[in-house]
Amino acid sequence: MDEMTEDWSSVSSPAVVVDGAAMTYRLHPGGNAETRAGLILKRFPGRVRNAEPSLKEVRALKPLSLVAQHGESIGVIGLNGSGKSTLMKLICGKIKPTEGSVYASSTPIMLGVSAALVPDLSGKDNVVLGCLAMGMTREELNSKYDGILELAGLQSAIDLPMRSYSSGMSARLRFAIAASINPEILVLDEALNTGDDEFRGRTKHRMDELRKEAGCVFLVSHSLPTVQQLCTRIIWLDKGDLLYDGEPAYGLKWYKRYTKFLSEKDVESAQRIRRRMLKELQEVRIMHKVPGRRKST
Repeated sequence: MDEMTEDWSSVSSPAVVVDGAAMTYRLHPGGNAETRAGLILKRFPGRVRNAEPSLKEVRALKPLSLVAQHGESIGVIGLNGSGKSTLMKLICGKIKPTEGSVYASSTPIMLGVSAALVPDLSGKDNVVLGCLAMGMTREELNSKYDGILELAGLQSAIDLPMRSYSSGMSARLRFAIAASINPEILVLDEALNTGDDEFRGRTKHRMDELRKEAGCVFLVSHSLPTVQQLCTRIIWLDKGDLLYDGEPAYGLKWYKRYTKFLSEKDVESAQRIRRRMLKELQEVRIMHKVPGRRKST
């Protein structure tokens, strides 16, 4: 594995720095086993001393380092359970890494498929609710309202309750709301896996605008055409390992081959690709911390 040292004297404008960050979860077997054990101990004080089960450690993300610059749109790909959502939660400061550190130049805005909107309200009402919840003033909302509706592209459906929307329609509305505040760092976790070519075109235009305004966008998606169309760089995670960090075409070519072999149950060929990517990966070592807001330690 090649090694690359990242010196801040040569870095133009970092938005996010992940410095050897890793995440290990400590879980109880059986999900709520801790609660059950606590009830037993309360019912039989002094008699049951070893009822609480031992904790199981799950390595969700192995130590990795990367630098995301202002003006980049970064696609994050990988199979389910690869560590994509864990990395995004670390970047957003929702959880703290068990190893290493994560830094950001401003507070990232995270948009996921479970973004908190109200199903019984209309799309229009949810636009108002979502924008105010993100801290937008009434004046800002009024000036951007029409643009949000245009980007969402829901036409007459915007007056219907959101519970009547398809998953694609909901994703379009959430993206339009989140992108309206010109966030410096925007994280889209599985939010744009659906949508037609017209919507992807509008989305690309908006993401290009964000990047031109020195924003940085992370897009987690299983839709490889969406990643290829919208992103200037991709990160490939697999079983908690960083396998690839670079330009999209090369990484997507090997990722498609990797998933094809796995679907055909050709594990040996898939593992050869995995070993190849790890060998080619340039490891980043952070030598100087980014000036700005420290997210987690």
